[in-house]
Amino acid sequence: MKRPQLKNPTPECPEILAPAGDESCFLAALAAGADNIYLGLKSFSARMQAENFSLTDLSRLTDLAHENGTRVTVAMNTLVKANEIESCARLIRRLETQVGCDGLIVQDLALLDIVRDVGFEGQVTLSTLANLTHPAALKLAKEMGASRVVLPRELSIDEIRMLGENCPDGLELECFVHGALCYCVSGRCYWSSYMGGKSGLRGRCVQPCRRVYSQGPGILPLLQRAERGQSGGRFDQKGRFDRNRSGQQRQSQLRLGRGQQDRYFSCQDLSLDVLTKTLTGIPHLVSWKIEGRKKGPHYVYHTVAAYKLLRDNPGDAQARKMADDFLEMALGRPTTHARFLPQREVVPVNPGGQTSSGLLVGKIGISPKGEVFIKPHMPLLVRDYLRIGTEDEKWHTTLPVSRSTPKAGTLILRVPKHKTPKAGVPVFLIDRREPELEKILADWRRRLQATEERRTENVNVRVSPVHKKQGTFKSIASMTVHASLPQGKETRGARAFQSCLWLTPRSADLSRTILKRFGWWLPPVIWPDEEKSMQRMIQHLWREGARVFVLNSPWQMGFFAEDMRADENARLIAGPFCNIANPYVIQSMQNMGFHAAIVSPELAGGDILSLPSQSPLPLGIVLQGAWPVGISRFGTLGVRLNEPFASPKGEIFWARQYGSNVWIYPAWSLDLTEKRQELEQAGYSFMVTIQERTPLGMPAMSRPGLFNWDNPLL
Repeated sequence: MKRPQLKNPTPECPEILAPAGDESCFLAALAAGADNIYLGLKSFSARMQAENFSLTDLSRLTDLAHENGTRVTVAMNTLVKANEIESCARLIRRLETQVGCDGLIVQDLALLDIVRDVGFEGQVTLSTLANLTHPAALKLAKEMGASRVVLPRELSIDEIRMLGENCPDGLELECFVHGALCYCVSGRCYWSSYMGGKSGLRGRCVQPCRRVYSQGPGILPLLQRAERGQSGGRFDQKGRFDRNRSGQQRQSQLRLGRGQQDRYFSCQDLSLDVLTKTLTGIPHLVSWKIEGRKKGPHYVYHTVAAYKLLRDNPGDAQARKMADDFLEMALGRPTTHARFLPQREVVPVNPGGQTSSGLLVGKIGISPKGEVFIKPHMPLLVRDYLRIGTEDEKWHTTLPVSRSTPKAGTLILRVPKHKTPKAGVPVFLIDRREPELEKILADWRRRLQATEERRTENVNVRVSPVHKKQGTFKSIASMTVHASLPQGKETRGARAFQSCLWLTPRSADLSRTILKRFGWWLPPVIWPDEEKSMQRMIQHLWREGARVFVLNSPWQMGFFAEDMRADENARLIAGPFCNIANPYVIQSMQNMGFHAAIVSPELAGGDILSLPSQSPLPLGIVLQGAWPVGISRFGTLGVRLNEPFASPKGEIFWARQYGSNVWIYPAWSLDLTEKRQELEQAGYSFMVTIQERTPLGMPAMSRPGLFNWDNPLL
């Protein structure tokens, strides 16, 4: 379908990229003057909780946007399972031939090839979930066919500038300027999935990071229950763990400090506001992105208007004041600059604050008749939207305002009986129905209704088949990853067994006589200032004879030259943090130079078992060991490292710092050993064990470690 010629954004005049979760938000973005609008469909969207769009609705909205010089980008940024490839390809074909959208946002690398196979000619953006975090990644992204890359939200202005200056020609960069922050690095969070099969990589995150967690003596009963019957040890009433071995008492070093309970991982909202002027002119950075596909039209309109003012009037004090006022009206959480200013890095969590967006407008009162009411601190309008409490409270609900209410007036709230809140529960305004904005949106709805409707129909597409694998993976039957140097025969490298170490400056400094005996696991996240050090370590290990490397991001292949990839003794393996879920992404890995791959342990059992028969590469699987629920660059505020903390449901976790990142672990291991025979029969070439040094005295919860084996992985 022919697309209109629209003005291209530049580093000097970047586009304002607006979110839209429904029709009203789309129209609000148009009304505010957005240059590009991104949205999701009913499937393959990383915000599946948003209302999202049908193709027929989208075709009409796209025509209206194009009439006004605005681009439309569709987010298909989820992990794609093997049985979804064809439906995904058909959808992309319809977006090209029947909708005419201007671009796609993708996470799964398989789609970089599929979009071209089905004839999509628009822009293809790699989502922040694809985890491109260092300069070498950008060159590979360009070679693989990406048009644009969304940068992580954890970067400083200096790191963004470094990436811009090292970005290859023909590749654009996009960065977030406003909206919600995730505590964990995008693409490196398995928390929601690990706790119940609702994957953030599939757009189903239930936000466990926003919940209340406890640390200290208050979790003592949970620890005692978890530890009872484990290794003959118990926690005493002072929070000390005693373990009796051979008749001798030994106290662990673990101590429970003062009792505390808070939302330790609940982030504030990012708001770069006036700092966006420092982004102007950075090479290749052509898009300022506003997060918020689950927000309302009031939020969309005011954030777009604010950043358009800041972009177009960088030195105008009056424009800055107006932009500040607009952002105040956006009804978000308390805001932060996070790590954007390198000299003023902050931990952007708000332990004692609310978990969702909204402006506090009052607290619940209960009348003698049992009626629930509020006396708002500001006037409320009909159809304003309110939220009672927070998501993890049993009375949490949202509801529209039924009648206009003046400041300090009384508004009776009609809430379901089973969600009756107690007195004093806070009430937040989460969407506003200002008459002026309602009039503007009504005018845009009339314009939309006047736009001719184009019906869309199903299409048939043929996706090129994947070439099946040949042979085995050079006799490796099992692989063990150690957090520290192992002892005994593992260092001597028995045939069919590969002992591995995480690659760090300390581990790479081992004696040269044993370096080549190990396989080396690269970290799942490498930040811009770590790239040169990582390259030096890899080159050092290669010179000393090391040839087995597990890369935990596809983009880490950029550290290996062509002659290294072609070395007949090299074994470059795509690790489990590459989030491999279908045979087409495995083929992409093969094309990049990988010799084998380890599938994502997040997958359901059926998906795991089906992959080897379709795979072009030998496959491995994480059979057992320590699997993190998330990795964060934001540090901790209130939670002590290497000590247990508990969720509201009694699940126990602990956190450890590695380099600049915090790894969060559950107090129970991933364990698929009972499935080993099935995995071998399915065709898995090697099994992986990940060993992690748990803090001394840490209790082990006795619960299944099957991850999503028995879950459908929503």
